Amino acid sequence: MSAELFTHANDEAMRKRAEQVMPGGVYGHMAAHALPLGYPQFTLDGEGVRFRDLDGNEYIDFMCSWGPVVLGRKNPVVEAAVQRQLGLADTVNGAAPVMVELAELLVDTIPHADWAMLAKNGTDATTTCVTIARAATGRRKVLVARGAYHGSAPWCTPGPAGVTPEDRANLSYFDYNDITSLTAAADQAGTDLAAIVLLPGRHDAHRAQELVVPEFAQAARRLCDQHGAALILDDVRWGFRIDVQGSWEPIGVRPDLSAYSKAIANGYPLAAIAGRESLREAARSVYVTGSFWYSAVPMAAAVATITQLRDTDALTRIQVAGERLRDGLLRQAKAYGLDVAHTGPVQAPLLVFADDPAQEIAGRWTSEAVQRGVYLHPWHNWFLAAAHTDTEIDAALERTEEAFAAVARSR
Repeated sequence: MSAELFTHANDEAMRKRAEQVMPGGVYGHMAAHALPLGYPQFTLDGEGVRFRDLDGNEYIDFMCSWGPVVLGRKNPVVEAAVQRQLGLADTVNGAAPVMVELAELLVDTIPHADWAMLAKNGTDATTTCVTIARAATGRRKVLVARGAYHGSAPWCTPGPAGVTPEDRANLSYFDYNDITSLTAAADQAGTDLAAIVLLPGRHDAHRAQELVVPEFAQAARRLCDQHGAALILDDVRWGFRIDVQGSWEPIGVRPDLSAYSKAIANGYPLAAIAGRESLREAARSVYVTGSFWYSAVPMAAAVATITQLRDTDALTRIQVAGERLRDGLLRQAKAYGLDVAHTGPVQAPLLVFADDPAQEIAGRWTSEAVQRGVYLHPWHNWFLAAAHTDTEIDAALERTEEAFAAVARSR
């Protein structure tokens, strides 16, 4: 088939309105002006793994709202739970019973979790984990991998504007999957080491993803035990999509604290911190809160989401869909003589082109794809959902083949 490329007149008009009343228009990771040609900025509606923009263009979505959608938009079980809770209350003067229900579910589901706390965003969760580790140990130093993304607070944001040296004074750095580098950083921190913060796999933007080497994870666990520090797993991006028990559970390494968000409530705003019994008192002692942290509707959505992920074949469907997409893309790229690598887990992959350090080829390819109705990203990992059926994957592959053909013609 030969797809007609999308147009965006209504989207362009809305962008101009946004620029008048918001700094730079839409900001942060959803700022479409930072992306190649053809990406819409504004979304009108969506269902399953499809959405429409303001001009009525429909997309098969492989960003899934940048991760939060794991079952598919408007999942009937999740939406029924939301409506039941809305009929009772959402944000009121105290916690709703569903908060306890969700915490119980997290403790029952995540093997290393003896307790749970709830928040709103991934940054809330990672920052709270670091705060708890420091409260528990009475120490300052925190080790993070170079280039790793742990949120947008001053201690971890990748953007330097407004950040002072003091915000980063107690961070030390190591290279991901490099045991020697990690060991040296821990030894340098010495008796002031509070925590090591690790992603379940390296998923920095603008580079190929990298799965964790089990021996590296084991070394991090061992170093934390030796130094009396907390091992923190930032599972915000992959959590509940790779394994409902935690992304490191398959390799047998359990953290002391873990941070979750994104897929926890199928698109509703929620984050969670899960921790070991030894850190319960420290968690109780820190003061972390927010006006909307006790909102009950997202908690009800999370109960419905996690229960489906745990008790149905949803995670298997996500893996199968990811494998089908991977195999199709690699086959297409080879047919057009394009050298690519499929990096990261199939549930949250990124396609990387060879000899493309500035992601120019990737940008051309994803631009061609998005203008044909397949929403991918040139340098941030994608996300698969349980609603990505064979039919959806095959429909997307028809259009990505056209995108590969367009890139091949332009070389």
